[in-house]
Amino acid sequence: MRAYLELARGEFRRYSSYRLAVLAGVFTNSVFGFIRVSMLGAAIAAAGGSLAGYSALEVSTYVWLGQALLAPLGLIMWTEIADRVKTGEIAVDLARPVDLQLGWWMRDLGRAAFVFPTRGLPPLLVGMVTVGVALPGSWTAVPLGLLSVIIGISISFSLRFLLNLIAFWTVDVRGFVGLYFVLVGPLCGLFVPIHMFPEGLRSLINALPFPWMFQAPIDVLSGRVLGGAAWQVIMIQTLWLAVLLVVGRLVLRRATARLVVQGG
Repeated sequence: MRAYLELARGEFRRYSSYRLAVLAGVFTNSVFGFIRVSMLGAAIAAAGGSLAGYSALEVSTYVWLGQALLAPLGLIMWTEIADRVKTGEIAVDLARPVDLQLGWWMRDLGRAAFVFPTRGLPPLLVGMVTVGVALPGSWTAVPLGLLSVIIGISISFSLRFLLNLIAFWTVDVRGFVGLYFVLVGPLCGLFVPIHMFPEGLRSLINALPFPWMFQAPIDVLSGRVLGGAAWQVIMIQTLWLAVLLVVGRLVLRRATARLVVQGG
């Protein structure tokens, strides 16, 4: 396990070197947080002060927790594995005594461990000071919420890992990346809480992994679900993570069996 811990530590140090990018990310997330709060707040006011169980303060909590999770979850797709497949460097990665899937998972957790306190918490503090957020009804929301966040980050990684593996079958993955970027926002609850969707559509979306990596951690952290309900959410997240990891393992095995090094 030492090698995997070193990979996570190395990724932590790698992201810690981009200090201007951190400041820019905090500023951008804060600005978009104010935009989202104003839009959803207007919708709440037009609905008479409450919509799908959200008050103005609760929707502010949802927005600012979401802004705090944007960077750790890595919703914006990366293609490092796909690029290495295209250049042929993936052959070197597969020859190393480190599991490709687990190694990149640890790297992603190392990245998230840095960006969560540096790029995630400052926008949340900005929202707390300026607009205000609702505190959860129980202290258990924080530890359970952090556990839910870690699982959500892992679900996000698993989806991005699968998308990168498409490079084993196609020269260019940009089309798939663009499609993922279009779908992930509305399906995970980034723009509007999933709870505000019509019941039939909400049930359909909840049958997908996307809301369990973004909406679910927000629900647990904010105290919208507490106690047994929070544990139920975490169990569903864990189930989705297990499914995606197994699928990723099977796809990786199939990909390496037919590896074609492109460009070298």
